[in-house]
Amino acid sequence: MRAAWYSKNGKAEDVLEVGDLPDPTPGPGEVRVRLHTSGVNPSDVKSRAGSRPVQSGFIVPHSDGAGVIDQVGEGVAPDRIGKRVWIWNGQWRRSMGTAAQYIALPSEQAVPLPDWIEFDEAACLGIPAMTAFHAVELLGELQGKNILVTGAASGVGFYAAQFAMIKGARVIATVGSADKAALLARIGVSDVILYKNGKVAEQILACTGGQGVDGVVDLDFSSTTKLVSAGAVAHHAVVVSYGSNVREGIAFDFGAWLPRSISLHFFLVYELRPAERAAAIQGINALLQNGRLQHVVGASFSLEDIVRAHQAVEAGQTVGNVVVNLP
Repeated sequence: MRAAWYSKNGKAEDVLEVGDLPDPTPGPGEVRVRLHTSGVNPSDVKSRAGSRPVQSGFIVPHSDGAGVIDQVGEGVAPDRIGKRVWIWNGQWRRSMGTAAQYIALPSEQAVPLPDWIEFDEAACLGIPAMTAFHAVELLGELQGKNILVTGAASGVGFYAAQFAMIKGARVIATVGSADKAALLARIGVSDVILYKNGKVAEQILACTGGQGVDGVVDLDFSSTTKLVSAGAVAHHAVVVSYGSNVREGIAFDFGAWLPRSISLHFFLVYELRPAERAAAIQGINALLQNGRLQHVVGASFSLEDIVRAHQAVEAGQTVGNVVVNLP
């Protein structure tokens, strides 16, 4: 099969290779998926760059993807062959990810995909949509509440804004450009703050009548802590963070959090508990079946151009998700 891999960590152009690898065979309880698309997420490029060192051998990158089951292992119903699926945690704690024509993995990690969802859209579900769904669930009851989604035009943020609105929230979004603001207008988000213009806290307070937001879905904890200190997050609010641009030495203003009884949740989508993951899969698939989710594929690359795909994610200029099409 055609595949991409890296044998050492480093820059995309220095370490990514494309060539032929043996076709995988599904073991007991596994399925083999003929992949059509592979999703490229920030965590994938960070892993390749060195956040998860290559211990030995090589890594076929990417955790997300979509395709059709073409073989099943012992114990898996034969009628799964020919079914369209989307994949989660393809390359988590294993060397063989979705940047290949085939992947063999546990049957439950290949989720049924409705016929009307395109494969490139389905390659955006494993990390972006599941992260967004769980983050919004952690916010609790949202009917009539003001919810801030930071980086709302990102892969996760775009889904989080939709999930929050479906639950009855008014979404206030931060984005980096007018183009990204226009993307959010497509799904009905009218309260958009261009964070590069500054005074984000002041604009949040203006949008909420001085009360601040009731919840935050946060992609950069190092920035969001400043919004709390500035009074832009309300009493008894819930902040859910799945990332941070700065990992060490973040200033945490305890005196701004405690008196307002603000709750803080961190989580990593790879580490969802089985019940949490099952709830996310069920919730996402129900919305897919009802046609209630919009998807944005910002850029598509061939497998031969996987270096450019990684560079596009690292640059952060693409509006929407980045996918690799498999030959």
